[in-house]
Amino acid sequence: MRVYFSTYGCTMNQGDTEVLRALVAGRHEVVESAEECDAVVVNSCAVVETTERKVLKEVRHHKRLGRRVVLAGCLAAANPEAARLAGADVLLPPARLAHITEALEGCPAEASSVPERPLLPKRRSPESAIAIVAIAEGCLGRCSYCITRRARGRLRSFKPESIAKEVEQALEQGFREIQLTCQDTAVYGRDLGTSLPELLGMLTDLDGKFRIRIGMMNPAWAGEIFDELLRAYRSEKVYRFLHMPVQSGSNAVLEHMRRGYRVEDFSALVSEFRQHFPESTLSTDVIVGYPTEREEDFEQTFRLIEELEPEILNITRFSPRPGTEAAKLKPLAGGVVKERSRRLSCLMRRVSLERNRRFVGREMEVLVTKHGRHGSLLARNSAYRQVVVGEGRIGEFRRVKIAGASHTCLFAQAA
Repeated sequence: MRVYFSTYGCTMNQGDTEVLRALVAGRHEVVESAEECDAVVVNSCAVVETTERKVLKEVRHHKRLGRRVVLAGCLAAANPEAARLAGADVLLPPARLAHITEALEGCPAEASSVPERPLLPKRRSPESAIAIVAIAEGCLGRCSYCITRRARGRLRSFKPESIAKEVEQALEQGFREIQLTCQDTAVYGRDLGTSLPELLGMLTDLDGKFRIRIGMMNPAWAGEIFDELLRAYRSEKVYRFLHMPVQSGSNAVLEHMRRGYRVEDFSALVSEFRQHFPESTLSTDVIVGYPTEREEDFEQTFRLIEELEPEILNITRFSPRPGTEAAKLKPLAGGVVKERSRRLSCLMRRVSLERNRRFVGREMEVLVTKHGRHGSLLARNSAYRQVVVGEGRIGEFRRVKIAGASHTCLFAQAA
């Protein structure tokens, strides 16, 4: 059977697809074009309604062409009714990824135990220096708008020894950027009696020259481990990159979202991180148009972004998700939400460009991670800024001089 994979959503979903591809490749042919396939595995995301619509549209498209469709990932767990109505032959939620071959072949999956995620095989791209490593699944949050908890469940941290083994194997295979991912890296290990800083200590002790990117963390939990986390960030093997969503600059909105922290808590963590690492990258997320967001609440969010100047801002328009508390609220007018999103986007382009221009004329070491457009290569500096380079090899560390900047990246020439 010729099998095609389509992936939506976060870094963890991308890592899950690497697992699915490896498991399928042992019994079937994995193809890179949908036109060549007999069956399709759609690894889905359910975070926002627009993505869900795209996923279901793709399922219907493949069914019209007579292909067998396995819908894997979060949508299979969070909204199975919609998936079945779209025509998916089999639903494969995240907890059952190891049963992908049975799903494709129409055989009932046995309720047997499977290895934890880090010990499952991965089929990673040889055209990239990046290895995605899942460290946990689920979270401890209870956000009013989020459907991910329904899809991924409560926190289940993977054993540090299993994670270290996967990282060692990736390094032996030539991968040099290790992306640690889960729904909330800050809560890693709370169910095992360990922590993210302890895991980082174990990983940075591994031999070789490589970089670790730490995935998203909730400020409410990050604050409890922040002193130890700052010490872990001192290792040259850890990117000075902090992905910590604020979601709103209004304490009233944060309280209704049930985020578990105040704006002042978030700002204090950001300030402390930048004091320790002045040349770092802050990535944060904002939900625009939450149903209780008044004009003054949005203005507080706008001013917060103006003041903190994050290097990266991910803007999401509120999307009611089935089964969540926020879905019961009256939504704001679409035009209002669109205009607020536009204002934030314009602000962020200006802020990002200004902060990137500070690097022009400087020399730095970068890690070449993957191919870019028009024959270019993409690299990352120690602060995880994206750098476009004209030459080099995937997985190579090299010295460059920054010759220009845009709001999304830096442009380098050989130093």
